[in-house]
Amino acid sequence: MTGEEPAAQDARGAGPGRARRLRAPRTAAAALVATGVLMIAGALLYDVVAVRVGQPARRWRAQIADELATRHLDDLAVLVGAGTATVLGGWLLWLAVAPGLRRWLALRPYGGTSAAIDRAGIGHLLADRAAGLDGIDHLRIRVGRRRVRVSLTGVAPPALVQRQLRDELDRVGLGRPLRLDVRTARGAAGVVEEHPDGGGADGGEGVAR
Repeated sequence: MTGEEPAAQDARGAGPGRARRLRAPRTAAAALVATGVLMIAGALLYDVVAVRVGQPARRWRAQIADELATRHLDDLAVLVGAGTATVLGGWLLWLAVAPGLRRWLALRPYGGTSAAIDRAGIGHLLADRAAGLDGIDHLRIRVGRRRVRVSLTGVAPPALVQRQLRDELDRVGLGRPLRLDVRTARGAAGVVEEHPDGGGADGGEGVAR
């Protein structure tokens, strides 16, 4: 579990039970891009200043200028370069708009403090709660961003397991409730599903055994 961080600032101000999804600061990606742009801009500026004071242009800049002036748009090298630039630009754009932090789920805000818990941590809490129940031979828990899937083998009633795990989830205090599905090896007759508001498809998953 983590306390308030720059990545968790978006959850501040949300009402009870309506914590917003956390966003990653992307510090490493931003620093990498800024460093690359600074190096390229510095090299170009140095060469331009050198030419202005009477020095010959660097061979690499003259070669690049000649290539840009002579190559056609349908040239293979131009197409590969354009494709690479497009993919790189799309990746950077995705980094800018994607929330990230898929491992973390926001807790209900308390006062001016925001916090989050790792999905694997939720899986361990549920596994510990289920360990105190009789009739469970094997348990597998997958915690997604919107749903918890529980697969078990044994004679334990799935409805009982579902109630116990639901109580444990409520104790965590998540900002957005997770849908809880408990399934057994007996097939459809051994399935207990919930359909709370906000249910939907899962994102990435954490696994606890």
